[in-house]
Amino acid sequence: MRSSRAFLTTTGAVAATAIAASVAFAPASAAAETIRIGDINSYTRLPAHTVPYRQGAILAIEEFNRSGGVLGRQLEFISHDDQGKPGEAVKVAERLFARDEVALISGSLFSHVGLALTAYAKKTKRLYIAAEPLADALVWAQGNRYTFRLRPSTYMQAAMLAAEVAKVEKARRWATIAPNYAYGKDAVAAFQRVLTDLRPDVEFVGSQWPALFKIDAGAEVEALKRLEPDAIYNVTFGGDLAKFAREGKLRGLFEGRLMVGLLTGEPEYLDPLKDEAPEGWLVTGYPWYDIETPEHKAFVAAYRQRWDDYPRIGSVVGYNTMLAIKAMLERAGSTDTEKMVDAMEGLSFDAPTGPITFRAIDHQATMGAYVGWTALRDGRGVMVDWKYLDGAGYLPSDDEVRKLRGGQ
Repeated sequence: MRSSRAFLTTTGAVAATAIAASVAFAPASAAAETIRIGDINSYTRLPAHTVPYRQGAILAIEEFNRSGGVLGRQLEFISHDDQGKPGEAVKVAERLFARDEVALISGSLFSHVGLALTAYAKKTKRLYIAAEPLADALVWAQGNRYTFRLRPSTYMQAAMLAAEVAKVEKARRWATIAPNYAYGKDAVAAFQRVLTDLRPDVEFVGSQWPALFKIDAGAEVEALKRLEPDAIYNVTFGGDLAKFAREGKLRGLFEGRLMVGLLTGEPEYLDPLKDEAPEGWLVTGYPWYDIETPEHKAFVAAYRQRWDDYPRIGSVVGYNTMLAIKAMLERAGSTDTEKMVDAMEGLSFDAPTGPITFRAIDHQATMGAYVGWTALRDGRGVMVDWKYLDGAGYLPSDDEVRKLRGGQ
């Protein structure tokens, strides 16, 4: 068995933070003998999420190669930075196929980047496994034969939260705050749709739409206070979430109100707040520290041994993405694109988070999400009273999907 080696290239803003913009695993001389996976992600734009994603992916690739690879060949993971720009992501994809001769592309985080790669996959008839972009259009309105998504979509996670808050009788007047781009728009629309179906008596009294990563948190908090809602649905993340959480607490926005946060419980966003993390919010997230299943404990132990760090949600998504690719290659028995696509449809595999299946009808995976409440423990934010919800229970019916996909 050929042992893998890492080649790291660091440039520009990435170098300033010691984050690799490009990573290749496996000796360059072995290119003809390896199966190359081209991965694209926003390392310079949101490193707190994408670097753990890459580390989870690398951990999986190294494990596969130590066990003999796939189809008798070693796997090579080639990862490049898209800078959070759709145009750059497409250019990277073109280089990966033309220069690096990858078999497929995977990855991406931001929805607008993922949608650009979705269009590219359709146009070029190349396989794209979207790891994390959450926009519903990626598998529905703009879905196509060559695009698949792993993470539970915006609709799925919003539906999980809506089902929980529908039980809270006093929460009738709702306000929302979300970044003004595809993911934020989808997240609010899905939450409103599901909650009003479950609770026709609720009213949405207003929405705030700050520009992504340019939030004026004080102004947004004051605008929400003027709406006098019983509850607030928050979709901000990253630095925007930190600013919103601090200003909201300072200005008393959260007092006496039900707060719901999509993604707020993810360590990438909760940990930087430390003891300023919000308490008592209903959130989706990743309570890695309290998940006791044997599969997940083994993943955490391997991750900590490899990286001397604890996993984030990006870590397990990166790991699961590579597990999906391995299972697909074994099922396809080939790196021919059409055979790989056929193998992806209905593909099932086991992961640290539990069994996952890619639905044939819309190429959405059934990976679930953890839903629980925020609290402080030892001076940092955690999730408590959480449960894992299987994504299969929060997807539209086949008839609805056909309508969403325009009869495809």
